[in-house]
Amino acid sequence: MWHPGAVLETGEDYREAVLSGQWWEKRRFTGCDFTGADLSGLRTRGCTFDDCVFGRADLSRSRHDASAFRSCTFDRSVLVESRWTSCSLLGSSFAECGFGGIALTECDLSLASLAKARLRKLGLSGLRLREANLTEADLTGADLRGSDLTGARLQAAKLDGADLRGARLDANALVQANLRGAEVDVETAIAFAAAHGLVIR
Repeated sequence: MWHPGAVLETGEDYREAVLSGQWWEKRRFTGCDFTGADLSGLRTRGCTFDDCVFGRADLSRSRHDASAFRSCTFDRSVLVESRWTSCSLLGSSFAECGFGGIALTECDLSLASLAKARLRKLGLSGLRLREANLTEADLTGADLRGSDLTGARLQAAKLDGADLRGARLDANALVQANLRGAEVDVETAIAFAAAHGLVIR
C-alpha cells in the first residue's frame, strides 16, 4: 500500500517511545521496532508498516484507516478497544495479545497467525482470513458472518455458538473446528454433513 510522497523510515528504534494520541498519515515504516511503545490513541491513515515489531506495545484505543501492517509481529500487544478499517494485516502474527473490544471492518488477515487467540464474542464479520492460523483460537460466540476462512487452520478452534452464516469454510475446517451450537446457513450445513461422511439424498 504505497502512497506517493509518503515519508519512509527504515530500521528506526522506537522502543519504549511515548507516541500516544498522535496522528500519522501516509507514513511508511520498514523494519522498525516499536517494542514496549505507548501507541495508545494513535491514529493512522494510509500508512504502511512492513516487518515491524510491536511486542508489548500499547495500541489500545488506536484507530487505523486504510493502513497496512504486513508481516508485523504483535506479541503480548494491547489492542483493547482499537479500531481497524480497510486495513491489511497480511502475514502478521499475534501472540498473547489483549483483543477486548477490538473492531475489525473490511480487513485482510490472510496468512495471519492467531493461534490460541482469545476472540470470544467479537465482531469479525466480512473479514478475509484466508489461510490464517487459528489453531486453538477461542472464537466462541464470535460474529463471522460473510468472512472468508478458505484454507484457514482451525485445529481445535472453538467456534461454539459462533455466527457463520455466509462464511466460507472448506472441508478441513468443518472437520477440525468445534462447531457445537454454531449458526450456519443451509449451504454450510450440507457441506458440514458431507465433510463428516454423511450421504445426503
